[in-house]
This record gives sequence, C-alpha cells and structure tokens, in this order.
Amino acid sequence: MNNKLLISFMITFLCSLGLLVQSEIKLPCFINNGMVLQRDLEVPVWGWASAGEKVQLEFKGNTYNTVTGKNGKWNLKLKPSKAGGPYQMIIKGNNSITLKDILIGDVWFCSGQSNMSFDMGAVAEKYAKEIASSENSQIRQFMVNRKYSFNETPNAESELGWQRVNPQTVLKFTSVGYFFAKELYEKYKIPIGLINCSYPGTPAQCWINESVLKTFPAYSAKSIEYKDTAKVNRINRKDKIFVDNWYSDVKQNDKGLKEKWLSNSSDYFRDWDSVSMPNFWQNTALKDITAGVVWLEKDVNIPTSLAGKNGILYVGNIVMNDSTYINGVKVGSISHRYSPRVYKIDGNLLKEGKNTITVRVLTENTEGGFIKDKPYKLDIDGTTIDLTGNWKYKIGVNAKPLQRDNIINFAYQPTSMYYGMLSPLIGYGIKGVIWYQGEGNCWNPHEYQSLFPALIISWRREWKQGDFPFLYVQLANFNPAVNQPGESNLAALQEAQSMTLSLPNTGMAVINDLGEWNDIHPTNKYDVGKRLALTAQKVAYHDKKVVSSGPTFEKMKVDGNKIIITFSNIGSGLIVKGGGELKKFAIAGSDKKFVWAKAIIRGNKVIVWSDDIFSPVIARYAWADNPQGANLYNREGLPASCFRTDK
Repeated sequence: MNNKLLISFMITFLCSLGLLVQSEIKLPCFINNGMVLQRDLEVPVWGWASAGEKVQLEFKGNTYNTVTGKNGKWNLKLKPSKAGGPYQMIIKGNNSITLKDILIGDVWFCSGQSNMSFDMGAVAEKYAKEIASSENSQIRQFMVNRKYSFNETPNAESELGWQRVNPQTVLKFTSVGYFFAKELYEKYKIPIGLINCSYPGTPAQCWINESVLKTFPAYSAKSIEYKDTAKVNRINRKDKIFVDNWYSDVKQNDKGLKEKWLSNSSDYFRDWDSVSMPNFWQNTALKDITAGVVWLEKDVNIPTSLAGKNGILYVGNIVMNDSTYINGVKVGSISHRYSPRVYKIDGNLLKEGKNTITVRVLTENTEGGFIKDKPYKLDIDGTTIDLTGNWKYKIGVNAKPLQRDNIINFAYQPTSMYYGMLSPLIGYGIKGVIWYQGEGNCWNPHEYQSLFPALIISWRREWKQGDFPFLYVQLANFNPAVNQPGESNLAALQEAQSMTLSLPNTGMAVINDLGEWNDIHPTNKYDVGKRLALTAQKVAYHDKKVVSSGPTFEKMKVDGNKIIITFSNIGSGLIVKGGGELKKFAIAGSDKKFVWAKAIIRGNKVIVWSDDIFSPVIARYAWADNPQGANLYNREGLPASCFRTDK
C-alpha cells in the first residue's frame, strides 16, 4: 500500500471512529444511577447523540421516542408520576444505557454561599448522634463540582454523583440541606433529592446571567470582560505567581522551620515568652506582627489512666492558617479562618506525663490569633483538659502583609457561578429552591433589594416551571453586640431579604437568634434546616395549620408619646422569650437620634415609648449586626425579624 492510500485509509478510519464516538448517547452527569426525579411533574430528560439519531426511552412501562436535532441534543418529557421507586430507566440509540435505583419524590435545589456549602463533616462532633443514625435510602444528594466560568458550560461536573445518605456519605451533605430534607421526610415520607450547587463566599451577582445583569452596568461590564478566557488565564497565572512567591518567602525565612523548633519542642521553648490565649495578636505583645508566622506551644500533663487512648483536640477557630502538632507529629491543618479546628488524636501520640501541643499560625496581614468563645480543649475518654490561659510563643517570621487588593478572585465575579455551575442544571425537574446567601453583599444592602429579586425572577423564567417555591435563610446575627442603637449594614441586608417576600411563593427562615458573634458560620445548622422546613410546609406543601414564621412588622401608628406597632404571623400569640422585659426596641423623634425604648405586648401589638422622646416618629427593632437580647417571639418559638419603620 503506497503512502497516499495509507493516508487515505487512516483518514477514513479516524473519521469513522469519530462518527462512532459521536453516535453514542451521552447524558448529563445528574441524569444517572440513583437520581431523584420530581413527582407530579412532566420531568424533562435530555442528552446528546449524533444529529438525526433516533432515541428511545423506557420508564415505568411507558416508551418515549424522539430524534436528535442538528446540534445533537435530544429532549423528552416523562409523564407525571407519584412518589415511589426504585425504578429503572433504559435509553436506546446506537447504544443503550440502563439507569438503576431511580426514585420519584421532591427535588430541592440548594444554592448560595458558604453557609449552604457548610457540610455535615464540619459539625461532625456536634451532630455525632444524628450522623450515626443518618442512613436513609430515601434522602439523596447530588453535589455539583465547584468551578467558575464566564461562558456557557454544556454539562455540569460531579465527582460524587447521586449519593444515598448514610454515616459516611452524609459528611459531604450540605448540613442545612440535610436537616431540611430530614424534617420533610419524617413528615411526608416522600423521597427527597438535594442538588447541592453552592460555592463559599459568592455574592448574588455570581449566580445571575449576563442578560439580567444588563440592568446592573458595572456587573455587566465585568461579565463581558471576563468572557476573554485567555485574559482570565493570564491574570490567574500572574496572581498565582505573586501569592506563591509570598508564601515561599515566608516559609524560607521562618526560623521555626530553619531551626527545627518542633524536634526540640520538649525543652527548646523554655525561654519563649508567654501570651494568654485565646486572643488576637493586636491585644497582646504580638501587636507589632504585620504578617508571617507565630509558633505557640502548651504543655499538658496526661495521667496514666488516659495515656495511649484516642482523643479529640479542639483548637477553636484560628486566623488564619494553622498547622497543629502533638509531640512533634502533625495532627491537622486548615488554611482559612472559618472552619473549626477539631482534630482526632491517635492514642499512640498521647503518653503519660508531659505532652506538647504546638500550633504554627500563618497570617497574611495584621489580624491574627485564636478567636474567643470557641472551644480550646483536649478531650480524652470523657476527661477534658482545658487549653485556655498561658501559651508560650515565639515569632518565626515577621513579614510584609500580602497585598491582595489587586488580586482578582474570579469565582466571585459576575456570572461566574451561573455559567460554571448553575446553567447546565436549569430545566431539571425541581420542587423548589432553598437559598442561604447574602454575606457577600452586605457591603451594599440597598442594591440587594433589586439584585436578589432579579435572581429569583430570572431563575424561574429560565426553569420554565412557573413560580416554584423559593425559600431562603435570612442572615444570622454576627459581630460583637453594641450598647447603643445605631446603623447596621447587616440589618439593612436582612431588611432587603424581608422585602423580597413580596414575590409570590417565597418564604424566609429568620435565624437572628442562632448566630455566633465571632463566627460567620454558626454551627447550629439543625434549627436552620428545621425552620426552612417549616417554611416549605407552608409555602410548598400548603399546610395551612403550620406556623412557619415569627412575628412580622405590619404597620405602626403614633399615639401621643407612644408608637403602637401591629404584627402579623403572631401564631398563637406574642411572647417575651424567657420572660422579663422586651428588649432591643429603639425609638426616635424627627431628629432620628435613637434611644432604647420600653416596650410591652398588647394582643398582636407592641407599644413602644421612651420618657426621653416626647414626639416619637420612628421605631426600630433588633436593628444591629448582633441584636443580642432581642426577645420578641411567638408562642411557637419563632423570633421576630429586625425591622425599621423609617426607610
């Protein structure tokens, strides 16, 4: 065979091979074994094959036929079905695919930022009993791989696929979503599917498409600019080199690594200075640390009865990167401030007598330290050894702060999540959405009044399922409590979330009593999921008997030196939780100088006044980042949301 014939043969063979590959039916990764399909809905099923290829689908005794379009995509809609399963689905073209273990139930799309991403593994110790008893084949999660894109993505990605909940898999479940699903399943005994499409830190504009963002010009311009993939890649490479070089310099100049402080830890740190922990650097002798590494060590004495037994080390939350050791052996490391440091300790590391705990803390800027009001202890076989108090410390390196002002985090840019994670899933049959987000937009709460509704309206329009239920969590209390009334971006963001209830089929879970002043990720995810489930029972399942909300501001009127505030959603009555006086009401005259007010309950009303304000005009309640002590509830145990009568 001459060369021309050989080349011609190879080209023909490769083209034929390409056609064979193209002819195979392919499915989105979320249409797969173990999936949950939405009940009582004409469920869309789609995929790809060769243009003009005949595709046949068999499911529950019904046969569906279609032909792919010129773009190779095919679509079918299944007849509505009642909850049940497991079932099998067969899809045939030039090849055949059999999908097994399919359930029909309610599918909830779980999205937002880190408090939705926050998985059960992060609260494993807190919810150990719930995790141990979690096995339930009727609750499943599909977790979308986290990635960004500024251009259309044809298919989502998932390393885990659809997973049944059990003590192992539940550790990767969204904790809010899991407790939400558990509540609904226990009430309705219907299979629940969770699609976990969330990404930590993302503001709302990340989850909205380019056409909708045209009404937000600054965001629209960014979304267009970043469609240039080559430009994005260049910036990423440049920024990565800059950050990598900073970390490399810190590592090379860290005396603790150079002089091997770990290997000498039993005696070496006797001449180290002492510092009281937990604390931030700026409140201690470390206040001049601009960035770099601080090594901290503490000795603990372990009696013979506990030596050799497994333990759990709690090192609170640390700002920001820690590497933690016991007797020179690394037991854990976390590279950001927001996750609790809970490290399991093998008994082989724990010896009788003195044991040394060492924590290497790396910070990028002046804010560093151990966050207060977190657990700092070593638990061994039911015995707790307190780790608060004096620690020895030594500075490994005092570095120049890492300047991130000019570094672009593309995951947080407009449309990044919409195209990177969300858009390939649009159209999959769902019961509704649960959303936990807003922290990323607190810097501009006024904008959120239009941005958040725009997101909801656009998702509903694109999904083509009408006004499906959209349920969301109002942000929790956060930051230190204040002594005097004042302004609050967080409260203004919460107000924007409340205003969004004007959209049909929406519901909001109020959790301004579940937060932690020192942690933007409160660990009580059980009550968050439970309150979301109550909202679902009202909005999505139309249970008229359910009280799903705490007291909601309705209207006010001025009566002499008093303001009378009327509430809806009072349930079986307004109460002062814990008894005593109503707190966190503030009042002002026309000068808008607020003072704390007295308040009493009268039926579905609260009467507010202050002896210092003779002509009141405005009232506010719980208007603060952390309205500690706010205690207006209904008898069903649900708190009132913050509100203001001025705008």
